[in-house]
Amino acid sequence: MPEHKGWYSRGYLPHYDEPGLIQAITFRLHDSLPVERRDEWINLPTIDASKRRARLQALLDAGWGSCALRDERIARVVEQAFLFYDGKAYRLLAWAVMPNHVHVLIEVMEGHSLASIVRKWKTYTAKQANQILGSQGPFWQSDYYDRYIRNEQHLEQAVLYVHGNPVKAGLVQRAEDWPFSSARWVVAGEDTRAPIDATFHPPWEE
Repeated sequence: MPEHKGWYSRGYLPHYDEPGLIQAITFRLHDSLPVERRDEWINLPTIDASKRRARLQALLDAGWGSCALRDERIARVVEQAFLFYDGKAYRLLAWAVMPNHVHVLIEVMEGHSLASIVRKWKTYTAKQANQILGSQGPFWQSDYYDRYIRNEQHLEQAVLYVHGNPVKAGLVQRAEDWPFSSARWVVAGEDTRAPIDATFHPPWEE
Protein backbone atom coordinates (compact mmCIF):
# COMPACT_ATOMS: atom_id res chain seq x y z
CA MET A 1 0.00 0.00 0.00
CA PRO A 2 1.24 3.54 -0.67
CA GLU A 3 2.92 5.15 2.33
CA HIS A 4 1.45 8.28 3.89
CA LYS A 5 4.31 10.76 3.94
CA GLY A 6 3.12 13.61 6.15
CA TRP A 7 4.73 16.83 4.90
CA TYR A 8 6.79 16.46 1.73
CA SER A 9 7.62 18.28 -1.48
CA ARG A 10 8.18 17.28 -5.09
CA GLY A 11 10.51 20.22 -5.61
CA TYR A 12 8.05 23.11 -5.83
CA LEU A 13 4.70 22.69 -4.09
CA PRO A 14 4.49 21.41 -0.50
CA HIS A 15 2.04 18.57 0.21
CA TYR A 16 0.63 17.06 3.38
CA ASP A 17 -0.54 13.46 3.37
CA GLU A 18 -2.12 11.66 6.34
CA PRO A 19 -5.02 9.18 6.46
CA GLY A 20 -8.30 10.64 7.65
CA LEU A 21 -7.51 14.17 6.50
CA ILE A 22 -9.99 16.07 4.38
CA GLN A 23 -8.09 17.59 1.48
CA ALA A 24 -8.99 20.34 -0.97
CA ILE A 25 -7.18 19.53 -4.21
CA THR A 26 -6.76 21.55 -7.38
CA PHE A 27 -5.03 20.44 -10.55
CA ARG A 28 -5.01 21.98 -13.99
CA LEU A 29 -4.50 21.28 -17.66
CA HIS A 30 -0.99 21.37 -19.06
CA ASP A 31 -1.69 24.50 -21.12
CA SER A 32 -3.90 26.34 -18.62
CA LEU A 33 -1.20 28.93 -17.89
CA PRO A 34 0.42 29.39 -21.31
CA VAL A 35 4.00 30.53 -21.69
CA GLU A 36 2.99 33.81 -23.33
CA ARG A 37 1.37 34.76 -19.99
CA ARG A 38 4.42 33.63 -18.02
CA ASP A 39 5.13 37.05 -16.52
CA GLU A 40 1.75 36.96 -14.77
CA TRP A 41 2.44 33.81 -12.79
CA ILE A 42 6.18 33.22 -12.64
CA ASN A 43 6.54 35.30 -9.45
CA LEU A 44 3.70 33.63 -7.57
CA PRO A 45 6.06 31.66 -5.26
CA THR A 46 7.48 34.93 -3.91
CA ILE A 47 4.21 36.07 -2.30
CA ASP A 48 2.40 34.58 0.67
CA ALA A 49 0.40 31.40 0.24
CA SER A 50 -3.11 32.87 0.39
CA LYS A 51 -2.32 35.60 -2.15
CA ARG A 52 -0.60 33.04 -4.36
CA ARG A 53 -3.65 30.77 -4.35
CA ALA A 54 -5.98 33.67 -5.07
CA ARG A 55 -3.83 34.93 -7.94
CA LEU A 56 -3.45 31.48 -9.46
CA GLN A 57 -7.18 30.88 -9.24
CA ALA A 58 -7.91 34.19 -10.95
CA LEU A 59 -5.58 33.24 -13.79
CA LEU A 60 -7.22 29.83 -14.15
CA ASP A 61 -10.72 31.32 -14.12
CA ALA A 62 -9.72 33.61 -17.00
CA GLY A 63 -9.97 30.51 -19.20
CA TRP A 64 -6.55 30.37 -20.83
CA GLY A 65 -5.43 27.39 -22.86
CA SER A 66 -7.40 24.81 -24.79
CA CYS A 67 -10.02 24.40 -22.02
CA ALA A 68 -10.38 20.77 -23.10
CA LEU A 69 -12.63 20.07 -20.12
CA ARG A 70 -15.39 22.03 -21.86
CA ASP A 71 -15.78 18.88 -23.96
CA GLU A 72 -18.55 17.05 -22.13
CA ARG A 73 -17.05 13.69 -23.02
CA ILE A 74 -13.82 14.55 -21.24
CA ALA A 75 -15.51 16.25 -18.29
CA ARG A 76 -17.62 13.12 -17.83
CA VAL A 77 -14.51 10.93 -17.76
CA VAL A 78 -12.98 13.12 -15.04
CA GLU A 79 -16.17 13.10 -12.99
CA GLN A 80 -16.45 9.32 -13.34
CA ALA A 81 -12.86 8.98 -12.12
CA PHE A 82 -13.76 10.91 -8.97
CA LEU A 83 -16.93 8.87 -8.38
CA PHE A 84 -15.52 5.44 -9.12
CA TYR A 85 -13.41 5.08 -5.97
CA ASP A 86 -15.66 7.02 -3.63
CA GLY A 87 -15.85 4.85 -0.53
CA LYS A 88 -12.93 2.69 -1.63
CA ALA A 89 -9.86 4.95 -1.47
CA TYR A 90 -11.44 8.13 -0.17
CA ARG A 91 -14.75 9.73 0.75
CA LEU A 92 -15.77 12.15 -1.98
CA LEU A 93 -17.26 15.34 -0.55
CA ALA A 94 -17.44 17.90 -3.37
CA TRP A 95 -16.02 18.61 -6.80
CA ALA A 96 -16.24 20.87 -9.84
CA VAL A 97 -14.76 20.14 -13.25
CA MET A 98 -13.92 23.53 -14.72
CA PRO A 99 -12.89 24.20 -18.36
CA ASN A 100 -9.14 24.12 -17.62
CA HIS A 101 -8.83 22.82 -14.05
CA VAL A 102 -10.63 20.83 -11.38
CA HIS A 103 -11.44 21.20 -7.69
CA VAL A 104 -12.15 18.18 -5.53
CA LEU A 105 -12.63 17.61 -1.79
CA ILE A 106 -11.93 14.16 -0.40
CA GLU A 107 -11.33 12.46 2.93
CA VAL A 108 -8.33 10.20 2.39
CA MET A 109 -8.58 6.61 3.63
CA GLU A 110 -5.85 4.56 5.27
CA GLY A 111 -3.56 2.84 2.76
CA HIS A 112 -4.24 5.26 -0.12
CA SER A 113 -1.79 8.13 -0.26
CA LEU A 114 -2.91 11.44 -1.66
CA ALA A 115 -0.15 11.38 -4.27
CA SER A 116 -1.22 7.95 -5.54
CA ILE A 117 -4.87 9.00 -5.74
CA VAL A 118 -4.10 12.12 -7.77
CA ARG A 119 -1.61 10.29 -9.99
CA LYS A 120 -4.12 7.62 -10.90
CA TRP A 121 -6.85 10.14 -11.58
CA LYS A 122 -4.49 11.93 -13.92
CA THR A 123 -3.07 8.84 -15.59
CA TYR A 124 -6.44 7.40 -16.54
CA THR A 125 -8.15 10.64 -17.52
CA ALA A 126 -5.20 11.88 -19.57
CA LYS A 127 -5.17 8.66 -21.58
CA GLN A 128 -8.92 8.83 -22.19
CA ALA A 129 -8.86 12.53 -23.04
CA ASN A 130 -6.06 12.09 -25.58
CA GLN A 131 -8.00 9.27 -27.22
CA ILE A 132 -11.11 11.45 -27.44
CA LEU A 133 -9.13 14.37 -28.86
CA GLY A 134 -6.97 12.26 -31.16
CA SER A 135 -3.88 13.79 -29.60
CA GLN A 136 -0.88 12.76 -27.54
CA GLY A 137 1.52 14.30 -25.07
CA PRO A 138 0.93 15.95 -21.68
CA PHE A 139 -2.66 16.64 -20.73
CA TRP A 140 -2.38 17.67 -17.06
CA GLN A 141 0.18 19.93 -15.45
CA SER A 142 2.59 17.72 -13.51
CA ASP A 143 1.92 18.88 -9.93
CA TYR A 144 -1.20 19.73 -7.93
CA TYR A 145 -2.25 21.97 -5.06
CA ASP A 146 -3.63 20.50 -1.85
CA ARG A 147 -4.78 22.10 1.37
CA TYR A 148 -5.96 20.12 4.36
CA ILE A 149 -9.23 21.15 5.99
CA ARG A 150 -8.78 22.34 9.58
CA ASN A 151 -12.30 22.21 10.99
CA GLU A 152 -16.02 22.17 10.15
CA GLN A 153 -16.13 25.89 9.36
CA HIS A 154 -13.20 25.52 6.98
CA LEU A 155 -14.94 22.56 5.33
CA GLU A 156 -18.14 24.57 4.79
CA GLN A 157 -16.11 27.39 3.25
CA ALA A 158 -14.25 24.94 1.01
CA VAL A 159 -17.47 23.32 -0.27
CA LEU A 160 -18.98 26.74 -0.99
CA TYR A 161 -15.80 27.73 -2.83
CA VAL A 162 -15.77 24.60 -4.99
CA HIS A 163 -19.46 24.87 -5.85
CA GLY A 164 -19.22 28.62 -6.42
CA ASN A 165 -16.25 28.51 -8.77
CA PRO A 166 -18.32 28.20 -12.00
CA VAL A 167 -20.40 31.19 -10.89
CA LYS A 168 -17.32 33.23 -9.97
CA ALA A 169 -15.79 32.43 -13.36
CA GLY A 170 -18.94 33.69 -15.11
CA LEU A 171 -19.90 30.32 -16.56
CA VAL A 172 -23.35 30.05 -14.95
CA GLN A 173 -25.54 32.18 -12.72
CA ARG A 174 -26.33 29.43 -10.21
CA ALA A 175 -23.90 26.82 -8.89
CA GLU A 176 -26.38 23.99 -9.47
CA ASP A 177 -26.56 24.82 -13.17
CA TRP A 178 -22.97 23.75 -13.80
CA PRO A 179 -23.25 20.22 -15.24
CA PHE A 180 -20.04 18.76 -13.78
CA SER A 181 -20.22 19.71 -10.12
CA SER A 182 -21.63 18.11 -7.00
CA ALA A 183 -23.64 21.31 -6.41
CA ARG A 184 -26.44 19.99 -8.63
CA TRP A 185 -26.98 17.07 -6.28
CA VAL A 186 -26.71 19.11 -3.10
CA VAL A 187 -29.46 21.45 -4.29
CA ALA A 188 -31.65 18.50 -5.33
CA GLY A 189 -31.36 17.17 -1.77
CA GLU A 190 -30.54 13.68 -2.99
CA ASP A 191 -27.92 11.75 -4.87
CA THR A 192 -29.17 11.86 -8.44
CA ARG A 193 -25.93 10.78 -10.04
CA ALA A 194 -26.09 8.48 -13.02
CA PRO A 195 -24.86 4.91 -12.46
CA ILE A 196 -21.13 4.42 -12.89
CA ASP A 197 -20.30 3.23 -16.37
CA ALA A 198 -19.76 -0.54 -16.09
CA THR A 199 -16.90 -0.32 -18.60
CA PHE A 200 -15.02 2.19 -16.45
CA HIS A 201 -11.98 0.45 -14.97
CA PRO A 202 -9.20 2.89 -14.12
CA PRO A 203 -5.75 1.35 -13.52
CA TRP A 204 -5.86 1.56 -9.74
CA GLU A 205 -3.46 -1.16 -8.71
CA GLU A 206 0.28 -0.54 -8.95
